[in-house]
Amino acid sequence: MTPSPHRWRFFSAGGFDQVRLDTGADLVHLSELDQKLWVALSCPTAGLELDERTLALIDSDADGHVRAPELIAAIDWATARLRTPDTLIAGGPLALAAIDDGSDEGARLLASARHVLDSLGKAGADTISVDDTADSVRIFAGMPFNGDGVIAPAGLDEELQSAIADIVALSGGQPDRSGETGVDQAGVDCFFDDAAALAAWRAAPAADPALLPLGAATADGHAAFAAVRAKIDDFFTRCRLAAFDPRAGELLNGSEDDLRALGGRLLAAAGDDVAALPLAYVRKDATLPLAGGLNPAWSAAVGAFAVQVVAPLLGARGELTAADWDDVKARFAPYEAWLAAQPATPLDALDPARVDALAAGDVRARLTALIARDAELAGEAEAIGEVDRLVRYVRDLARLANNFVAFTDFYTRRDKASFQAGTLYLDGRSCELCVKVLDAGKHAALATLSGVYLAYCDCTRPDGKMTIAAAFTAGDSDQLMVGRNGVFYDRQGRDWDATITKIVDHPISIRQAFWSPYKKVVRLVAEQAQKFAAAKAKAADDAAAAAVLQAGAKVEAPKPPAPFDAAKFAGIFAAIGLAVGAIGTALASVVTGFLGLKAWQMPLALVGLMLLISGPAMAMAYFKLRNRNLGPMLDANGWAVNTRARINIPFGTALTHLARLPEGAERALTDPYAEKKSPWKFYVVLGAVATALLIYVARSAGGL
Repeated sequence: MTPSPHRWRFFSAGGFDQVRLDTGADLVHLSELDQKLWVALSCPTAGLELDERTLALIDSDADGHVRAPELIAAIDWATARLRTPDTLIAGGPLALAAIDDGSDEGARLLASARHVLDSLGKAGADTISVDDTADSVRIFAGMPFNGDGVIAPAGLDEELQSAIADIVALSGGQPDRSGETGVDQAGVDCFFDDAAALAAWRAAPAADPALLPLGAATADGHAAFAAVRAKIDDFFTRCRLAAFDPRAGELLNGSEDDLRALGGRLLAAAGDDVAALPLAYVRKDATLPLAGGLNPAWSAAVGAFAVQVVAPLLGARGELTAADWDDVKARFAPYEAWLAAQPATPLDALDPARVDALAAGDVRARLTALIARDAELAGEAEAIGEVDRLVRYVRDLARLANNFVAFTDFYTRRDKASFQAGTLYLDGRSCELCVKVLDAGKHAALATLSGVYLAYCDCTRPDGKMTIAAAFTAGDSDQLMVGRNGVFYDRQGRDWDATITKIVDHPISIRQAFWSPYKKVVRLVAEQAQKFAAAKAKAADDAAAAAVLQAGAKVEAPKPPAPFDAAKFAGIFAAIGLAVGAIGTALASVVTGFLGLKAWQMPLALVGLMLLISGPAMAMAYFKLRNRNLGPMLDANGWAVNTRARINIPFGTALTHLARLPEGAERALTDPYAEKKSPWKFYVVLGAVATALLIYVARSAGGL
């Protein structure tokens, strides 16, 4: 492998070497650094204390993770547009002078940055920040044309505003970058094409009188014609069948059974059963009577047809032949073809005069010109988006690199790391290593490998809810349990109600391990005492209950107890005596040896005895604590941590702060609760009592 020409510098933290990213050159040459030396190779875009918009811009494939190649590509994109890569290290607002205007791309970005500042009323400003570029609506609201190819009604004359309102209401609109709803070229073309087609369709009858056989009454006449058309066609078809076969005549008029069935009913003239019968009596070469001899259910409709259609077209007559009927249908054929050609458009809802005015006027041409002018600025508007990207990269890229390539912020503690969500206050402690968690169950399954004592807390406030995993790295776990409440402060300073819902138990501190054997003995003694007291209390309660049950009843005289068999229990008493004697002798030897020490040796012996008791627990805790690993905690959230990021004992202790009295605070020694608040005094008294007991046993054994 060819060595990198760039001179890298490293620092040791977390049990491994991490690269220092102090200069812009370090970032520029990041692609040359062996990725085996990177702390992480991937991180999620959600759940971090970094701007999600920035992370989304870096995440070029939009898969929800930022990977090493994407970070390198973002750095290359930004440094290509800056005069010096050290601008990325400086962070903060972007100075306009830092943009490299020696290239076409840089010059375009600089012009767009100034355009943004002008639209915000900051003409002459020499820096631009994320606050300036983040609100695109506010930026584009100050621009008459914003390059999106959409024209909003604001600032236009009344005629254009009215046309845009009609287009939006009937055909739909498009969102403009200014936040308003406007129209684009496709919407304008569709609307005015429909308007022109509808206007031409409506004007067709004026150019061709054949389209309106009844003139102004054509629509009403056609309605009367359409109402009886199917029934009249049916009648003449039946007549043709009767001419074809004389036998069909009677059958086509309705069978006797049909008429007999009608005879037993209460009939109405317009009933369905009556309407289903032929329009008139069917026979060979029959004509359709227009007055008498009609099916009662159809007489009114045929009468209207005769008045509104037959009389105007053919003259007044009492019957209609098949040829007459064919003539009437031919007269209405052009009108029906014209109706079928009506454009299907929502512009039908507009007044015809309004449609004609829109189709004939110059509104379409004026809107098209405005849209074309707006579209010409598409490149400049795109550059405004790139200005926002560059400003975000200048602010966030170096920080991301120091929370990705190296965990500089975390281990140097110059700032909180991007994965630290805030601080949890609970049980007289503040925990700084808190990470957001999407699924506590899945997270705990992997995070338990970290060796860190974790308390999963549900955090709530009126405007939201989230889950965190808080690492306890100092103090003890005596009072940590599911259900305990605390307060969580996020990185924005907002307070959340926090409740422990799950605990991953691991050693917290050497101090906890030292006292754990004694606490176990105290708990064991207390539990046994409670069990003994409970047993005695139960026996007393049972005796009292038995006495009550036997009260007033005749009780037989109790049998005398069996005589004590000394021989039977001799062996047991002998074994007990030997055990007590052995224990007493051992205790006597220990205490006698202790009392035989010189005064300066006694404290050392006492310390040695305590270490003998606490040493194994402390040793086990020490090895576990020094091997705590941050990696599984982050991997459980979707990171790809590339190394064993240890949390040693001193560093871990610094991540959890215990309660301390303020410097210079006064404490009243006569406080009646002071003794109860000093647990070490309890252990001193306990030790003194135990020592006195040992001395007493030793002297008694010596006397024996």
